[in-house]
Amino acid sequence: MSQTVLLAEDDRAIRHALERALTLEGYQVTAVADGVEALAQAHRTPPDVLVLDVMMPGIDGLQVCRVLRAEGDRTPILMLTALVETQDRIAGLDAGADDYVVKPFDVEEVFARLRALLRRTSEANGAPVDVPKQPQPPEPSGRLIEAAGLRMDPQARRAWRGGRELELTRTEFELLELLVRNAGIVLDHSTIYDRIWGYDFGPGSKNLAVYVGYLRRKLDEPGAPQLIHTVRGVGYVLRED
Repeated sequence: MSQTVLLAEDDRAIRHALERALTLEGYQVTAVADGVEALAQAHRTPPDVLVLDVMMPGIDGLQVCRVLRAEGDRTPILMLTALVETQDRIAGLDAGADDYVVKPFDVEEVFARLRALLRRTSEANGAPVDVPKQPQPPEPSGRLIEAAGLRMDPQARRAWRGGRELELTRTEFELLELLVRNAGIVLDHSTIYDRIWGYDFGPGSKNLAVYVGYLRRKLDEPGAPQLIHTVRGVGYVLRED
């Protein structure tokens, strides 16, 4: 069965072009022009994935995202944005978005990011999927993993630093889990992109840096050592100095 996409984009030319491209790619697409229609359609017929333009009149893409997340809707959301500043991307992550594409975009990049989001959702739901490459195999279900003062329960998708439980999004949890499983090992950018997103977006992408920064904000504590370290020109490593 074809996977369903709810596309919300107020620019008619972009909306029609993307709707056609997604349809040709094999998706069942419902395209709407604003956030009000997007919310109504999401409530009426929940899609497999949402593609939301950030800047829309009335209710924008960020507001749609916030409403759905407040309702407990965990459907993966890909944001389309012409805003390229780091704070703008962080605002999207704060709202609950799972990923973003900066305009103007290559439609193949949109396809790749949608495939990655849908694959991760299938994995979380226990559906059979192609096993992505990863540095180490996952622990058996129900076992805690620990490193650098962090504890994680992959089955329950819960994480703690000391006695403090961390509130993490799906992508943040997966990124932290990868680092914890490979504590002390420097993971290069391409390895992390392949494991978390299923696609290497190239050296110009800031996607990973944004998520690492966002994760650091939730991990770091006053007076405590930083846990995620940047290895310039290579990638990231989890260790407690």
